Amino acid sequence: MPRALLVIDVQNEYFTGALPISHPTGHLANILAVMDMAKAQGVPTAVIRHHQPDPASPVFCNGSNGWELHPEVASRSRDILIDKQLPGSFTGTNLDEWLKSVGADTVTISGYMTHICCDTTARQAMHRGYKVEFLSDATGTLAVSNTAGSVTAEELQRAILCAQQMFISEVLDTATWQTRL
Repeated sequence: MPRALLVIDVQNEYFTGALPISHPTGHLANILAVMDMAKAQGVPTAVIRHHQPDPASPVFCNGSNGWELHPEVASRSRDILIDKQLPGSFTGTNLDEWLKSVGADTVTISGYMTHICCDTTARQAMHRGYKVEFLSDATGTLAVSNTAGSVTAEELQRAILCAQQMFISEVLDTATWQTRL
């Protein structure tokens, strides 16, 4: 099964900005580990970066510190860097064409946020006929509170992983993923 690793939105905004990722512990170390595993095993890797189209946006403003890739991700090997403006990594990008060009039939989801960009990208991939692997410990989220209610980061992560496993993705941890390479 030819796979490609997708490293979604591992940007400074999630570390030093308004949206600090808090769950699961070790999320960044696991993302870096899967990037290193992918390189060692020749798995094509796409790093995906989000920016808001509004230049006055308080988050992910193109060219800002929050928009920049986390330095550890920026320093690692990748085959392509894809910029996106919406949660789904396929929308308005060349991701699908790149996946076809590297012969991937499976995508492995890592990065942020589990409940928005990772979830949307996994669903888009499944709709396009890709098998999807969703890394439970190399994705991450934060607590959310808004007019619809409040949810802890742990609850949100667990709910999205359970929903993904129902029909869309195979949810696995990085150690299990490594055995497949």
